[in-house]
Amino acid sequence: MTNFRKIAASKRIAMVAHDNRKTELMDWARANRAQLAKNELYATGTTGRLLEELLEQPVIRLLSGPLGGDQQVGSMIAEERIDLLIFFWDPMSAQPHDPDVKALLRLCVVWNIPVASNRATADYLFTSPLVNEDYIAEQIDYSKYLNRIV
Repeated sequence: MTNFRKIAASKRIAMVAHDNRKTELMDWARANRAQLAKNELYATGTTGRLLEELLEQPVIRLLSGPLGGDQQVGSMIAEERIDLLIFFWDPMSAQPHDPDVKALLRLCVVWNIPVASNRATADYLFTSPLVNEDYIAEQIDYSKYLNRIV
């Protein structure tokens, strides 16, 4: 069985960037300033401060990733409070919170959340007509899993 949820035209977008990818995310955000202004933005730690200064619009700032910000975003995804994740992560550097990053990406798959991990995928997401309109997302029904006998 599949469930459905409506994602409004104005999206709730979480934005995260590892230190070595912050400049790239800021460049992308600058290029997409008008589109981002139509949405509610959330971001972890320093990324949130930098985005707020750059975009001159409010950004709901969460904790730094290693201090729990990635987990906060994951919790918001599970609570259906995030519609899209832009996460420019660094594949070349070990992160002290790698398990949190993996858990966050896993939750995006579980809850059918679009996620961009680099500029190309962010560009593809933001040039899709679906980003500007209501969208009915399919959600796997996990009731069998939840009701299993352990």
